[in-house]
Amino acid sequence: MAKVVRIHAQGGPEVLQIEQQEIGDPGPGEVRVRVEAVGLNRSEAMFRAGRYPVPVNLPSRVGYEGVGTIETLGSGVAGFAVGDRVCVLPTATPALGLWAEQAIVPARALLPAPPGLTPAEAASIWMQYMTAYAIIEVANVGIGDGVLIRAASSSVGIAAIQLANWAGSVSIACTRTSDKAEALRAQGAAHVIATEEEDLIERVMAITGGKGARTAFDPVGGPYVDTLAHALAPRGILFIYGGLSEQPTPYPHWPCAMKGLSMRGWVASEIWNHPHRYKAAQENILAGLAGGQLKPVIAKTFHGLEQIAAANEFLESNQQVGKVVVTL
Repeated sequence: MAKVVRIHAQGGPEVLQIEQQEIGDPGPGEVRVRVEAVGLNRSEAMFRAGRYPVPVNLPSRVGYEGVGTIETLGSGVAGFAVGDRVCVLPTATPALGLWAEQAIVPARALLPAPPGLTPAEAASIWMQYMTAYAIIEVANVGIGDGVLIRAASSSVGIAAIQLANWAGSVSIACTRTSDKAEALRAQGAAHVIATEEEDLIERVMAITGGKGARTAFDPVGGPYVDTLAHALAPRGILFIYGGLSEQPTPYPHWPCAMKGLSMRGWVASEIWNHPHRYKAAQENILAGLAGGQLKPVIAKTFHGLEQIAAANEFLESNQQVGKVVVTL
């Protein structure tokens, strides 16, 4: 028997329950993992609350990103062995069940844990860097390009700052108020714009010498995308990779038409569902981790599954700068 987190109804962090459950043996193509740490994501919180666009069969387990050690291999699993320390990538739905002492996961969701990282850091790599990698792979940002990063204090936002800086681009962190401005500068943001206190378009044009930003990377959506579009350079790319505003996201027709902008959706699975793209991104992210250009930032670590509700509350409080992690 192992401790697991399950929900029997959807709602706030209070619906998270710790239960004992027999995990069993992995099936073909699966492994059983002893979990060391899990990194929390907004998608898991939205899944728990009933606001994520996937079907939910209750009661449901939760959690799909973390690090652990392989205990048992299912049939047909190659390239891994019992005792291997592995990262679990969030390639399945948030119902995978990694918020637990043990979990059965598909082998295709595993990568060897990079050496030299703490459990909290190893649980905080792949979702954030694979998501933010859009600015490298698709937008192809380079020297001097402005990169607008909305919700910049999130783990993905900080990953985007690091990737933009590594590419020689100008990272422009967007946050609602100036409360986190100093913390974002400390994380490497070249510029910080408090969107509720300043004119974003005016600031971006001043920063870029009137050209506008090459790309905007936005997990919020909603009406503000029109402002982001006006701040982009001709043929710029506006990424929408989340829906935190929970408002309709309009198509900013006139700035897109007049400047030839592209507006596109993005999720990290666009990379890991394509082997050649996955391999290239993986190699570059590992190189950045080894070279120090990329460094997972932990906002707060909670210890023990008993703290999972408190960790969810902290995640949704918007106080964090970086990843929220629970270690077991």
